[in-house]
Amino acid sequence: QVQLVESGGGTVQAGGSLRLSCAVSGRIIGSTAVGWFRQAPGQEREFVAADRRSGGNYYGDYADSVKGRFTISRDNAENTVYLQMNSLKPEDTDVYSCAATRGRWSVYEWDEYDYWGQGTQVTVSS
Repeated sequence: QVQLVESGGGTVQAGGSLRLSCAVSGRIIGSTAVGWFRQAPGQEREFVAADRRSGGNYYGDYADSVKGRFTISRDNAENTVYLQMNSLKPEDTDVYSCAATRGRWSVYEWDEYDYWGQGTQVTVSS
């Protein structure tokens, strides 16, 4: 049973930063791809970032709306994946969720992930 637990959400002023954490249990995280998505009430889930492994290193792929501001990273020893969010904008306000799958990397579609966390609220005030 894979469990994902997000933390680190909160309220921040525009231009500020937050770091979200996704703790992964029940699976070898080294071979597990993790993505971040966000969703506003009544809206579809939006892809934010996904990681990929190449040559033993991990890299991130990003939505255009967050490229250059957000960074996905991981600490396998801590079984945790992070989303560092800088230069936050009011339009970044959403519930952010992490998701996990195995067998492929750079997964951008939410319905291709097998496991989800409960989500954490991020609010950016202007």
